Amino acid sequence: MEITLAERFATLGHPVRLDVLRLLIRRHPDLLPAGEIAAVLALKPNTLSAYLADLLQSGLITRTRSGTSLRYGADLAGINAMTAALWIDCCLGRPDLCPPTAIMDNFGDIPMTPDRQYRVLFICTGNSARSIFAESILRKIAGDRFDVFSAGTKPQSELNPLAVKMLQSKGYDIDSLRSKNVAEFQGPDAPAFDFVFTVCDRAANEACPPWPGQPMSAHWSTPDPVKATGTEAERMLAFQHAYGMLRNRIAAFAALPLDALDRISLQHALDDIARNQESAT
Repeated sequence: MEITLAERFATLGHPVRLDVLRLLIRRHPDLLPAGEIAAVLALKPNTLSAYLADLLQSGLITRTRSGTSLRYGADLAGINAMTAALWIDCCLGRPDLCPPTAIMDNFGDIPMTPDRQYRVLFICTGNSARSIFAESILRKIAGDRFDVFSAGTKPQSELNPLAVKMLQSKGYDIDSLRSKNVAEFQGPDAPAFDFVFTVCDRAANEACPPWPGQPMSAHWSTPDPVKATGTEAERMLAFQHAYGMLRNRIAAFAALPLDALDRISLQHALDDIARNQESAT
């Protein structure tokens, strides 16, 4: 049965259902169990179950069985269909009023040219390990093409000693590394970014204001090595695992032919980097 535009808008007219969809979009391409969605949004399980059923019926989210659990994700095809219907039905296909022209005018596009340097920001909760790894790795392997920064969403944080020790053992320059808050990169005097990546789930769960210029973004979920327990050697294995995941992703990102991809193709490529790494672990 065809889902009407009015039905989809009615579903999203409820603020909490809209919050669920926003969360799943921020975490895309991750698929989340209901328990995690409920915990992030502070919802009772039975309340969330009703909201998920409404979003499923409206074709805005997907449900996939993984073993004995069900996981939910944003239905990009359904969201695109809703946007297209709005353009055709309400805007009569006028490109001066509705998508895709209005969206691209609002979001802009990244001028991908071989001779320019792109500005990249990696975000985590604490900016103590994973985002620091990502900043260091990209700067080392492609610092001539990327101006790289990292930041955390917590008000205050410190570099993790084991993260610094591991980077030093691998020959990275650690003298310039420091823990920074994301507020340092927001405001009228902040630099404009071409790419913003979240590398931890907690940071991706947070509803942050849009970045000026709407840079390309992606979520590269990486386990938190700081939570590892045991001996120092056992904890260092967790740091090594996180470092390896991020290095593989960043190497794939640095190898992308940025000047040959349009915005949509590039977004798919960024999401595929997360998917491919997940399937390899």
